[in-house]
Amino acid sequence: MSLSSRSQATLLWILAIIVTLSSVVYQRKTGPTYPVKGEGGINGLQVSYFLPRSQNTGEDAKVILTPMEDGTQATLKWKRFKSHDQWQFTPFISEGANLVAALPSQPPAGKIIYSVQVNTSRVQYNLTEEPVIIRFKGVVPAAVLIPHILFMFTAMFLATRSGLAALVDSPATERYVLVTGILLFLGGLLLGPLVQKYAFDAYWTGWPWGHDLTDNKTAVAFISWLVAFWRIKKTGRAKGWVIAAAIITLLVYLIPHSAFGSELDYTQMES
Repeated sequence: MSLSSRSQATLLWILAIIVTLSSVVYQRKTGPTYPVKGEGGINGLQVSYFLPRSQNTGEDAKVILTPMEDGTQATLKWKRFKSHDQWQFTPFISEGANLVAALPSQPPAGKIIYSVQVNTSRVQYNLTEEPVIIRFKGVVPAAVLIPHILFMFTAMFLATRSGLAALVDSPATERYVLVTGILLFLGGLLLGPLVQKYAFDAYWTGWPWGHDLTDNKTAVAFISWLVAFWRIKKTGRAKGWVIAAAIITLLVYLIPHSAFGSELDYTQMES
């Protein structure tokens, strides 16, 4: 391999790493399970907060605020999501250096909608503009979860690298495409349903049985690489197909994880 070819390959690997890490961070921070945290201030009152949006079944979810000025009180307003429940109100209490209130554990896929009300001597207001929704999930064994994450992360990385390889007509394109498809199958279609079963007691909640975008996007990504590999074997060249599969994979990875995922409808359970 010439120096220029080696330098080109190195550059493409670095670019693939940058694209992959950027998409992972974006997906994580825009997903419906990423906690709401930050600082708020009204009428001179400053408060830092941590509002969880995901919790293991069997454990209460702690909502955490920093201490506020004397005479200021905070209350957790909550009820089960998709239920006929009346709103419940739980006062925050001191716990160490923070103020804490807990949301009760729910069955896997059960959700609670909640907000934080702050009362000062002058005004009452909600800490966030919109209520927060938290979903509970079963515990996934590390022996299943860790390989799933590693396979899916590596598949995204190699999908990007495959597209870049096809763009420059690299002879390694076919090999990258094959490994990408294998990793997507192992991580998304084999281990993915196991993760789903442990977390929400269902192997598959995508099409045609549901609307879980995580399941659906995994299937779309895998099919795109299956088609790309088939075109390579059939024609010997499938540059456009591989690049299209890489773009499709990037787009589906940018869809927030767990969007339109499993959730209990308490109104149906009560009827």
